[in-house]
Amino acid sequence: MRPVTLAASAAALGAIAAPAAAADLTVSVEVPRLSVAAYHRPYVSVWIEQAPATPGAAGTAVRTLAVWYEVSNVAEGKDWLKDMRSWWRAMGRGMTLPADGVSSATKAPGRHNVVIRGAQLRNLPAGNYQIAVEAARELGGREVVRVPFRWGGPNSGRATGRTELGAVSVTVSR
Repeated sequence: MRPVTLAASAAALGAIAAPAAAADLTVSVEVPRLSVAAYHRPYVSVWIEQAPATPGAAGTAVRTLAVWYEVSNVAEGKDWLKDMRSWWRAMGRGMTLPADGVSSATKAPGRHNVVIRGAQLRNLPAGNYQIAVEAARELGGREVVRVPFRWGGPNSGRATGRTELGAVSVTVSR
C-alpha cells in the first residue's frame, strides 16, 4: 500500500470540490407569443431557491440571477416590479436596481438564455436547489415556474408554464 501524501490528499480534495466551482449554470426561458389585443412584454425575474421539502413549493431565496424590466425609464419601470409578487417578497424589495449584471430590458417573444459562470456562484454550496422564473405582464397574467436542479455536478431539468411562460430549462455543465 502506498502512503498518502499531503499533496495527493489536496489534489483529491480539489477534484471533489471542482465540479461545483467550475460548473456553469444556464437557464433558458421561453417568452411565448400571445395573441391578445394589447400585448406588453412581460417583466421576468429569475432566481435560485434552496430546494423545499415539498417539490414545486417555494424555497428559501438564495440569489437573483436576472430581472428583465423597463430599464429605459427606471423610475416607472421599478414601480411595476412588485407585480412579480413571489420574487418581490423574496428578494426584490431589498435590492438596489438597476443591478449590474442582473438588470436588463424586457425581452420579445422567443427563447432567452441566462448564463452564470461558475466563478460567480463559487460561494454556493453543493446541494439541491431550484430555479424560479416569474413573469408578470401589464393587462395580462402572472406565472411562476420552478425547476429543480443539483449544484455540484452536471445535470439538467425542465418545466413548462401554462400562460405567461413557455419552456424553462436549467443546465449545470462543467
